[in-house]
Amino acid sequence: MELLANKIRPTKLEEIIGQEHLIGDNKILTNLIKNKKMFSCILYGKPGIGKTSIANAIVNELGRQYRFLNATTSKVTDFNIVIEEAKMNGEMIVVIDEIHRMNKDKQDLLLPYIESGLIILIGLTTSNPYHKINPAIRSRCQIFELKELSNQDIVIGLKRALNYLDNIKCDDKTLYIIANLSSGDFRAALNLLETAYYSTNDKVINENIIKSINSKPIIFADKNEDGHYDLLSAFQKSIRGSDPDASIYYLARLIEIGDLDSIYRRMSVIAYEDIGLANPGMGPKVEAAISASELVGLPEARIPLSVVVLELALSPKSNSAYLAMDSALNDIRKNNTGNVPSHIKTNSENYKYPHDYPKCWVNQQYLPDNIKSKKYYKMKNNKYEINLNKINYEMRNK
Repeated sequence: MELLANKIRPTKLEEIIGQEHLIGDNKILTNLIKNKKMFSCILYGKPGIGKTSIANAIVNELGRQYRFLNATTSKVTDFNIVIEEAKMNGEMIVVIDEIHRMNKDKQDLLLPYIESGLIILIGLTTSNPYHKINPAIRSRCQIFELKELSNQDIVIGLKRALNYLDNIKCDDKTLYIIANLSSGDFRAALNLLETAYYSTNDKVINENIIKSINSKPIIFADKNEDGHYDLLSAFQKSIRGSDPDASIYYLARLIEIGDLDSIYRRMSVIAYEDIGLANPGMGPKVEAAISASELVGLPEARIPLSVVVLELALSPKSNSAYLAMDSALNDIRKNNTGNVPSHIKTNSENYKYPHDYPKCWVNQQYLPDNIKSKKYYKMKNNKYEINLNKINYEMRNK
């Protein structure tokens, strides 16, 4: 029996839900299809948000020869066959799922044909290609990030799916519950809808049936579809506000949703934006907690996450580095800058090497002339920064 997710798979870009930044009037993917032109690209984003569907719609609308491969399950011989077919046809679109897992042998095999344009690669991945994909592949591809689907996007898709289920009744409230439980994964939402369909005899899907299938708590956020981002905002602001109880509470809600990636990203930002120089050891600690969480997975991941979130909340706070950087960027973008002083240019004979002087410091100008007195960094009142500045002052003045 064909799964509902496969039955409703889009054959045209206009049938894709969400991704309005890529699809629609005068948007890049839509324009490429209109112009019957495609370049090698990588589509990345969370599971169930439309990567495979977009690839399927692209190859269908272009009407070109194509093959679907998987970076892990497809063998080198499969890749060789595709290359030979491409040579016979003059061009081939090759869609590769889980491209971040493609080994070196397969990469080396494909690279010259991607370079020549014989193979147009469409890579699909849930991992950030800037971290996980070989630079040689990445540099030959346009990279398109797919955005998370809102509950409203998923409800639109579910309403379409109802047309493929005979004589079924399901009200908007129940569809919204299904969307909320799916945590942005449209495939998961479709699977839940289909399970509910075959779990009822009277062809009515309601909240009780959904709860009997999925016991996960139904956490409604708000009516404006911003609930998930509001949770993340509350999570960061509770840590920034040094409230350990609220920080743990919002962490628990995010864990219950299962969105570990958003937790990881937000903690990493917090460690450097909000804690910063007040407790600079938190950056590596956050990375260690993320690694531990990835190693053990849920439900145990909650343990290292709770430890590091409490330490983030209890840490002193400083945004001095963040403000210093933004102030410098603001000057650069307004062209309030100048040339590098001649004495610190490469191979300058007038450069004073600090290590040749007492305390490894010598008075010389480093900023350009027209901003030589600019102060980007402004110390915050915390023990670590006070000590650093005290040492810096003593080095310069004693």
